[in-house]
Amino acid sequence: MAGSELDVLIVGAGAAGMMCAVEAGRRGRAVRVIDHARAPGEKIRISGGGRCNFTNLEGDRVERYLGRNPRFATSALKRFGPRDFITRVDRAGIAWHEKTLGQLFCDDSAKRIVRMLTDDMAEAGARLSLGVSVERLERVGDRFEAALSDGTTARAASLVLATGGKSIPKMGATGWAWDMARRFGLTVTETRPALVPLTFDPDWLARWAPLSGLSVDAVVEGGGARFREGLLFTHRGLSGPSILQISSYWREGEAITLSLAPDRDVGAEIRAAKVGNGKQMLHTALGQIVPRRLAEAVAAHEGLGGKLAEIGDRRLAALDAAINGWRVKPTGSEGYRTAEVTLGGVATDQLDQQTMMAKSVPGLFVIGEAVDVTGWLGGYNFQWAWSSGWAAGQVC
Repeated sequence: MAGSELDVLIVGAGAAGMMCAVEAGRRGRAVRVIDHARAPGEKIRISGGGRCNFTNLEGDRVERYLGRNPRFATSALKRFGPRDFITRVDRAGIAWHEKTLGQLFCDDSAKRIVRMLTDDMAEAGARLSLGVSVERLERVGDRFEAALSDGTTARAASLVLATGGKSIPKMGATGWAWDMARRFGLTVTETRPALVPLTFDPDWLARWAPLSGLSVDAVVEGGGARFREGLLFTHRGLSGPSILQISSYWREGEAITLSLAPDRDVGAEIRAAKVGNGKQMLHTALGQIVPRRLAEAVAAHEGLGGKLAEIGDRRLAALDAAINGWRVKPTGSEGYRTAEVTLGGVATDQLDQQTMMAKSVPGLFVIGEAVDVTGWLGGYNFQWAWSSGWAAGQVC
């Protein structure tokens, strides 16, 4: 069986793995990157509607990351932050724009980011092997030996686990990195889907199904967190940026609170409308505050209807709580199938925050989504991939 002697073997040609390969290659290291996929950077390609939300201007704010010890990410994020990656994007001639809340997207295709990384890898001398998986992996002396599906054996001083988590399995995502980490004695925290739509019981869905496709600006609270962004009613439950954000904090059995008309005193506005025109229908007046379909559904749920003059002020006041203090209890989420990332991963107390190397296994590195560091929606997880990959690439 043919074999190759390497300085660095990186398993996973995603954002973190490719960044690590570029940095290690630029240091003169002999690097090989393998991935079972047929194309590199598939999550990059599909992200942001095909335009890649490649970072966030505030992507180095460690309080916007989750995990048992989010501060673990501080070192990598501060040493290679959003502006460092933007500099590379600018150097590659990739035009970009800020959408909302510091989120940066390519003006053109996300494939430009993938091409930038593959070009940088080639220039750095890193070898990329696609459609190749690991069939056997073990430590032999002071090196790692991997039997690969292409019939070769790779031996390397450094092994980098960069295959991510389980989110979007249709793209080949698995828990392989965690299995390998456990094999080498590392601890893996509880893992679960994150940045994912929430689902509800059949009765709830039947009641609110007519709102499917409706989007509103909303404040969503739960699990000690609060987000104001768009909310989308779906045929399975609730989605949209605010729901995806809160899903990382929500746990089964807990309720979340929705404010569907933030900054509006619904009760006061409806009572004022009653004084101004008591003959106006309730759903018409409420439809001036929230979308008409939502107004009709909320009024029906509260058992209210008819002309404003026919409804007592106390009952009208309850509309504010119904719209801006609506407590709902999800039954679950859509799972890894639609989750953008995975919460949890290799425990950060097992890794050196400066280098991303396992404290107990010299030469073993874990980066990106495989680590117990998960960012908010909006470019934070890509920034963690760039930063952690960069950090490992300086020393592996």
